[in-house]
Amino acid sequence: MASGSAVSVCFVLVLISVSSEGSRHGGERSHLRQEADRVAELPGQPPVEFEHYAGYVTVNESHGRALFYWFFEATSKPEKRPLLLWLNGGPGCSSVGYGLAEELGPFFPQKDEQTLKLNPHRWNKAANLLFVESPVGVGFSYTNTRSDINQLGDKITAEDSYTFLVNWFNRFPQFKSHDFYIAGESYAGHYVPQLAELIIDNNMHASKWDYINFKGIMIGNALMDDETDQKGMVDYAWDHAVISDEVYNNIKLKCNFSTPKPNGDCDKALNDYFDVYKIIDMYSLYSPTCVSNSSTSNNRRQRPVIQGIAPQLFSRFDGWHRTPAGYDPCLSDYTEVYFNRPDVQKALHANVTNMSYPWTHCSDLIQLWGDAPSSMLPTIKKLIAGGIRVWVFSGDNDGRIPVTATRLTLNKLGLKTKQEWTPWYTNHKQVGGWTIEYEGLMFVTIRGAGHQVPTYKPTQALQLVRHFLANKKLPSKPF
Repeated sequence: MASGSAVSVCFVLVLISVSSEGSRHGGERSHLRQEADRVAELPGQPPVEFEHYAGYVTVNESHGRALFYWFFEATSKPEKRPLLLWLNGGPGCSSVGYGLAEELGPFFPQKDEQTLKLNPHRWNKAANLLFVESPVGVGFSYTNTRSDINQLGDKITAEDSYTFLVNWFNRFPQFKSHDFYIAGESYAGHYVPQLAELIIDNNMHASKWDYINFKGIMIGNALMDDETDQKGMVDYAWDHAVISDEVYNNIKLKCNFSTPKPNGDCDKALNDYFDVYKIIDMYSLYSPTCVSNSSTSNNRRQRPVIQGIAPQLFSRFDGWHRTPAGYDPCLSDYTEVYFNRPDVQKALHANVTNMSYPWTHCSDLIQLWGDAPSSMLPTIKKLIAGGIRVWVFSGDNDGRIPVTATRLTLNKLGLKTKQEWTPWYTNHKQVGGWTIEYEGLMFVTIRGAGHQVPTYKPTQALQLVRHFLANKKLPSKPF
């Protein structure tokens, strides 16, 4: 699914203690740690008026587990803006590589692999913006305990991400009182609700130092329910003339998406389905594929199958593990070259363990995934019941977690409809998509967007996040 990199299992001790992160005597020590993480001279960076910081936060001192983050203050009045954490999925893919560098962050690596473009639709126009490479083994995040890599799963990812947040807030205490939100896409349909649940559970007994002022989540083209996600993928492919009637009918006849148990006839039918996505981009049906001859591009488009992740039927196929390319289908090539430059890594205080492998979008180290619930709907129901703001969005050109799958999943929640299917408009008086408001949940489609909505429709994506943070409906009339 969308987004990530490799993990360092180098046995080098980096002395960032959890106790120092959680110091209750905060001011001076926190200021020193912030200054140490300040990014001063990022190669190829255009001039900007906002501050940004990057570095490591230890999440398990005894194991030497540390997550890499990159944080951008809002472009104006950061002291008054909310804080938004963005997570990409995979599992095993990088929020820095995808979300930050190719979707919604301030800086996009360019074709010359030397310069960065300032993204005019950067989300730090709306919020203070935080990215973290999670779990360990993704991007620059690392562990000094080799066995950690084979014990990864949803649960430990959520726990480490929660510990990261507590320690990060103690390093940046000026943001503790800010409204805090989590957003993400793809397998972040697991990551985001699970982290949100952990925050609200821990907030019930947290000290004032560890309390997180958590308000809401927003997830896009998100894996949420195995049965409806898989059925929706196949329905979408047939409805968009990607697969034949024969392939579609064979899948319907021979596959049971309510059970993870495979059978040979279903396997053959699904192989015919995935064959089509070898020649077109599953993540954006109408976008070109990258024809670059670079080895980076070839490696990026296919990664090892990770065993154990949801959904159990589809995740056994190579095609399900392909990674997205983006509107410029070779964009990820530029990003990988840029983040592997030693001068870039030095400026970002990254790769402190001298990894023996290159930075990549999705980790080649993570090949086992220990736990992945078949449905996140019980968790989403809990968040809604707890008064947490929940928005779900969907780019309608995505064949990976298509709008059909998301609509089937949301119908399964059984929520009461407050406002039926309604168009929403951009500031160019064009229909940006449609919304349906349920009791406790807002669903938004983005017309013409692929899996990575901010990549394909950046103006609409910025409008979306601004309305989400303000808890305002998108305009239902041209303006």
